[in-house]
Amino acid sequence: MTERLCFADSGEAADLAAFLGRLLHYDRAAAVRLQAGGGAVAVFGRPASFEVLAIRTVRLAVPVPGPLDVTVSAGELLESVDEAAASAVVPGPVTGPPWTGVLPPRGGWQQLPGLPGPEQVRAAVSASVAEFRARDEALPPQHRTRSERDRIGREIWSRTLGDTELPLRAVHAAQSLGFLRPVRSAVASGAGAPDAPAPVALLASGGWLRLRTPYGSIAMRRPGGAGGLGALQVRPL
Repeated sequence: MTERLCFADSGEAADLAAFLGRLLHYDRAAAVRLQAGGGAVAVFGRPASFEVLAIRTVRLAVPVPGPLDVTVSAGELLESVDEAAASAVVPGPVTGPPWTGVLPPRGGWQQLPGLPGPEQVRAAVSASVAEFRARDEALPPQHRTRSERDRIGREIWSRTLGDTELPLRAVHAAQSLGFLRPVRSAVASGAGAPDAPAPVALLASGGWLRLRTPYGSIAMRRPGGAGGLGALQVRPL
């Protein structure tokens, strides 16, 4: 029997479609794992080249009648999203890549100190992207190879953010997936207030770190811990 997801509103459907589209930008064969319960569905993805997991929670208008935990094609799920009807059809399951079997814990998350403010977080990503581009452009033609660019990328994106152990690549992933976009302010007295930076928080549970924003979360194994997600590959914006 085909499972249909009925979202809380068209905005939830549009946000899910945008998230899936960004994952597919990095990997046309991307898969996502869906876990639904009660009034929401969590969509887990692994954006290629960032070495993190991305989590987007979508509110449902109609709770899923039973437990739903399945890995599907991100492209097929995107094709099924009907923004006007605020719904989507769950595609048939696929054999998931290894990361789908190693998800972050559901509970036990504790907030960590040391994370800069939202504007400083976005500025750190912008400065790092600019540094990557400048160093890449400065390479002599004979050294402008994939391996050399990866080396520069690993050096930049492995740096930590503020007084935390969170690598910049996790923040880069959040920015690239639209998780750090400003929060639109409510319209008051017929005039719109300026958009506010998206609030961010850093949490930890066991061997995992999680960067949380209103639009989604980025989770990753703590640096130096066991059970990583594989070799890091780096790609500029």
